[in-house]
Amino acid sequence: MRTLSGGTRQKVSATLALLFNSDVLILDEPTEGIQPNIVHEIGDIVLKLNKEEGLTVLLVEQKLPFARRVASEFCILDKGRRVASGAIDELTDQFVRDHLSV
Repeated sequence: MRTLSGGTRQKVSATLALLFNSDVLILDEPTEGIQPNIVHEIGDIVLKLNKEEGLTVLLVEQKLPFARRVASEFCILDKGRRVASGAIDELTDQFVRDHLSV
């Protein structure tokens, strides 16, 4: 899959999860280096897979707007330890400043 664009790789990953009847799809920074219109499309696919197909999606993502759009829950790790977690609407700006800002 190295010759495919980033957006196409993400679509292929989602398709493979469905083909093999997976219960979980792990996406590691699916928006990295992707055009904004494709990012939105990836978000639509993630939401559809979760809501309509019942697929659990574990998303590792740095872009908060995307994560807030598609996630229902969050977990922030610091050096492998959970420092905050909860419903996505509980991910406050203070949590972001305390744990995600550089």
